[in-house]
Amino acid sequence: MNNTTLKEIAAQLGISITTASKALKGYSDVSEKTKNAVIELAQKLHYTPNSFAVNLRTKESKTIGLIIPTLVHDFFSYVIKGILEEAEKRDYLVIILQSNEKLEFEKKQIDLLLNKRVDGILMSLSNETGDFDHLKSIISHKTPLVLFDKIAKLVNCSKVTINDKKAAYDAVCYLIKKGYKKIAHFRGSYMPQNSIDRFLGYKKALEDNNLTYDSSLVFVCENNADFQDGYENAKRVMDEHPEIDAIFAVTDLVAIGIIKYFNEIGVSIPERIAVLGFSNWFMSSVISPKLSTINQPGFEIGRRSAAILFDEINLKKNNLPVVFQSIELETNIIEREST
Repeated sequence: MNNTTLKEIAAQLGISITTASKALKGYSDVSEKTKNAVIELAQKLHYTPNSFAVNLRTKESKTIGLIIPTLVHDFFSYVIKGILEEAEKRDYLVIILQSNEKLEFEKKQIDLLLNKRVDGILMSLSNETGDFDHLKSIISHKTPLVLFDKIAKLVNCSKVTINDKKAAYDAVCYLIKKGYKKIAHFRGSYMPQNSIDRFLGYKKALEDNNLTYDSSLVFVCENNADFQDGYENAKRVMDEHPEIDAIFAVTDLVAIGIIKYFNEIGVSIPERIAVLGFSNWFMSSVISPKLSTINQPGFEIGRRSAAILFDEINLKKNNLPVVFQSIELETNIIEREST
């Protein structure tokens, strides 16, 4: 089937292209008879507006880009849901891309989105992202950018985060108040800001409660903080530090790996070792024992990030100044069986 054009509809009805266009848009200066004739013929010929031409005219693509590090984490599924809900309100499409925690993928995906002339970009950075020239290229293109979750403090744009340092601090203080004294930390890699902040919160909580910080009790998750990291490092804990009585994990996925290993070797949780995760992943409430965790509001992070981006897109469209925002959302501890 050939794509019907507005020109063809106008020609068949013996009217101008402008009149045909106005009729479809419901302009009051077009008679009801002409409107009905145009609408009826458009439906008969399966006419749809040429969105590319409309975009050229309005200088809008009605599309935004979203780059996330991974789809494995339940957290990002909630983020995406929040973003899509805001986009649907405004009749926007969302191009969703996954960097797979790789800087080079991230750079290529930004180029792709800029070439697609998206109206704005939402991003959570990869674990490898240590330089930010590719982010600055978005800004130099005058394309609105909002960072969330894993951000770059040195990039001048709006950001939506939680206070990772405070959340981790509260988590470790909670374990200490429960009576645990020898607390290990399974941290993320050295690059992402949220991994750094969660480690710093862990360390400060020990110091503020007069517990000695011991670097040998910090285990780095080399595989992007996944299930296998938790499982393998739990083995190391039992071999190297059997005196440990609690573990604070950088993500729920890591914590689930820990629980899997301890269940296999018969280590009682929480009587022998307590386990506390981070993000409140769906699996946290269905494994045995159920995992205590920090509730990270993924849906609200996505919703707020998208709302800010759409506000900035609208301000840009109307040639109005943009004031960048830094939004910090609250977290809370969800106590379950593992502590």
